This record gives sequence, C-alpha cells and structure tokens, in this order.
Amino acid sequence: MQVWNVLYDPLEFPDSLYHTALPLVDQTAQNKITKFYRREDACRSLIGNLLPRVLLQKRGVGKDDMTFATTDTGKPYCTTPGVDPPLAFNVTHDEGVIAMAFGTGDLGPPAFNIGVDVMKLKIPPRTTFTEFVDIVDSQLTTREKNLILADVTEEEAIRRFYRIWTLKEAYTKALGIGLGFDFRRIEYDVVEEKVSVDGEPARGWQFLKFELPQCGHNYVGFAAKFVGGRGTSISELSEGCLVCYDAVSFVNRAIEEMS
Repeated sequence: MQVWNVLYDPLEFPDSLYHTALPLVDQTAQNKITKFYRREDACRSLIGNLLPRVLLQKRGVGKDDMTFATTDTGKPYCTTPGVDPPLAFNVTHDEGVIAMAFGTGDLGPPAFNIGVDVMKLKIPPRTTFTEFVDIVDSQLTTREKNLILADVTEEEAIRRFYRIWTLKEAYTKALGIGLGFDFRRIEYDVVEEKVSVDGEPARGWQFLKFELPQCGHNYVGFAAKFVGGRGTSISELSEGCLVCYDAVSFVNRAIEEMS
C-alpha cells in the first residue's frame, strides 16, 4: 500500500484554481462537488476526486477513459477498462489533509478491502480531554479507554485516542459497510499492538500507521487492507510509501498533465 496526502490551506488555494480544475472530473463528480455550500469543502472534495484520476493518468489512462462507480453503501471504486492489475483505493480527509491509500486490488471486489483515515490531533474547544473521552465512550472498549486514560501525558493520550480511532475508521472503510458499525466490536491495543474483532484476532489484515511531519506531526492516520491469511500485521508505513503534496502544486500539475 501507498498513501498520498495533499496538504490543503483554504487561504492559499485561489478560487480560479478551483474553477480551472473542476472540468478535470466527470459530470457526476462535478455535480456532487458543486453541491457543497462552503467552498473549502468543495475544494477538499475536488482534490479527493482528483487523487485517483492523477494516479490513473500516471498509469497511462486518458482523462476521458477514466470511469468510476460506487457500491450500494457509497464506497467509490474504479471501473476503468484495462487497468491491470486492478486498482484498489480509498480517500479520506480531515481539515487540512486529503489522503488516498491505494494498492493492487486483490480481495473484496469490486471496491476491494482497502481503507484509510487521517485525523488532526486535537480536542473540541472548551472541552477537557476527560470530557472528550466521555463523549466517545460508547465507541471504545474498556481496554482502549483504560489505555487512553493511563498515567501518560495528555499529548500521548490524545495520540493514543486518534491512533485507535483512525484504525477503526480505516478498517470499516476497508469493509465498505458504511455507517452503523459498532466500533466496540474492534479493539486496538496501542501498547501491545494487537487488533481484535468480536474478541478474535483480526486475521488476514494489514494495518499501516503514519504521521505527517510536514504538518508538525499534528495528523495521524491508518491505512488498512485485507490481504488474507492467518496473521495480523501492524507496522509503520515505510517512508517511500508516504507522499505529501501541496494542494496548489498538486492541482496545478493535474491541470497541466490532464488538460
């Protein structure tokens, strides 16, 4: 797996760039993007739609030949003819980061079992960390909550929480099952580095964690993929598989190469 991250600052992203890049995606995607009330949300959606298209372009696929569909639960996947090996991808965003995990489509077609999540390390304003944990208590196992509220610094506690949360999100996105999955069914022991689902080891899953030093290590994420087998793999995403782009440069390059 690889993860591409686009670092987006609304103040640095001109309106003209948005309008110039919008025609690079198909009309269905354009219709969804332009429904956003806030321009920054539309820009995040545009970048998220450009990510798999730029990847396909790098593989020699023309813009007009790129096709996509969504599952019944809304997970996008590539239907472009002739892509061999098949492309598995998943896109997510949180505030200033839009991320895409991708790899070879192996198991779970047509969208394949791949997922990614990234989140900024922060708690809501005017909320203590303990209050924050209480708010999300129903989505944490007892073991997870104990590890988060252990005798560690608040900075480490926040990092532990978001490690747990992004793994759970990446796993459910990889399954492509949409909202409604009980997060307590998944347990991630951030100290022992173990993942279980319904009390059993998450066999056949690969989990890759990452941070974004370009953002001051204020964002953490997880990519998840079902690879089969009996083992569970949890490791750091290797440096060569983690790429970061500035949003303006990324979109300008997409315009140059895809127009």
